[in-house]
Amino acid sequence: MGRNNLVGAWGESVAAAYLQKKKYKLLAAGYHCRFGEIDLIVSDRKYLVFVEVKLRKNDRFAYAMEFVDYHKQNRIRTTAEYYLSQYPTELQPRFDVIEIYAPDGISTSKPKIHHLEDAFQ
Repeated sequence: MGRNNLVGAWGESVAAAYLQKKKYKLLAAGYHCRFGEIDLIVSDRKYLVFVEVKLRKNDRFAYAMEFVDYHKQNRIRTTAEYYLSQYPTELQPRFDVIEIYAPDGISTSKPKIHHLEDAFQ
């Protein structure tokens, strides 16, 4: 596993732990299909949430959310549609972004987490 994959996996595990503390149920991590990837898929009583995790050292250049552009959102939507065709549900789909700011990378003991619910417009 390369360094970027290791760092990405760390960020996704931090986000998953955060969501589980908020009473979300983790359904999938690193879901892949021919259309793309979704970092995390979680659910609560009302929503099936497709989560994009963005990890940065800081927000000096731009907020992490700004890296989830129109094209990335469309890829995630298409991947989510495929997931829903494989795993139908009565839950309302929602797209969230979790920004993680870790100044010391994976050595950061308390990363700053910002959860943007219903992030795609």
